[in-house]
Amino acid sequence: MLKRFGLLLAGLLMAGGAFAQFDHGHAGWDALVKKHVRWLPDNKQSRVDYAGFEAQQAELKKVLDAYSAVSRAEFDRWSRPQQMAFLINAYNAFTVALILTKYPELKSIKGLGSFVQSPWKKRFFRLLGEERHLDWIEHEQLRPNYADPRVHAAVNCASIGCPALRDEAFTAARLDAQLEDGMLRFMGDRTRNRVREGRVEVSAIFKWFREDFERGHQGFSRLEDVFARYAAQLSDDPAERASLRAKTMPVAHLDYDWSLNATGR
Repeated sequence: MLKRFGLLLAGLLMAGGAFAQFDHGHAGWDALVKKHVRWLPDNKQSRVDYAGFEAQQAELKKVLDAYSAVSRAEFDRWSRPQQMAFLINAYNAFTVALILTKYPELKSIKGLGSFVQSPWKKRFFRLLGEERHLDWIEHEQLRPNYADPRVHAAVNCASIGCPALRDEAFTAARLDAQLEDGMLRFMGDRTRNRVREGRVEVSAIFKWFREDFERGHQGFSRLEDVFARYAAQLSDDPAERASLRAKTMPVAHLDYDWSLNATGR
């Protein structure tokens, strides 16, 4: 398996030839995640059948090759929602491909890194005409260029602590609804965000990317604005919701679970 996916990743760096017009319905990726992503009973978390993805490596490679074939000039002609959907889906698809290089032995995506390089800094695929790493998509494209903090509930780092990977592709036509649904599910997941003992305990994502949530999206200028917006997801208690909306509740950050988000875990 490792040898096969090593060859797959090598191919991704060489990809970029002529392809048909890009499918903004993302049908290939949509079919794969519909088959290999499972929601847990609470419908807030999902798990990934990486063995199922491995069994369909040819179909996955077609998806990745199609993403790699898009040129910068073509990308620049797209609408903002088309660009965002493309980048989010590409991030998630290439992350799955990276995990498969050491699955099933891999216990965490961090196991793919080293002392000198994190897994998110590995240049293992081509996108928009150059060799890229996952951090390039998230930190050099999505975060600075689109200023929508809900992307943090859309890109998936293959970890249990991360917001859920969706069982459908992101598309331009439904992007806003999908991003908001991702936030609602994430904020309603009491293993990652909750009210306990008079304080709101939230994912470390809100510590790492605080500035993204305070840049004015939906009128948010501080984290308390975000928690007020999603008070109904964070707590079932009317008094706690009122405190969240009054923006008076102390904030604490939870530890992040980097365990692989594989089925059976």
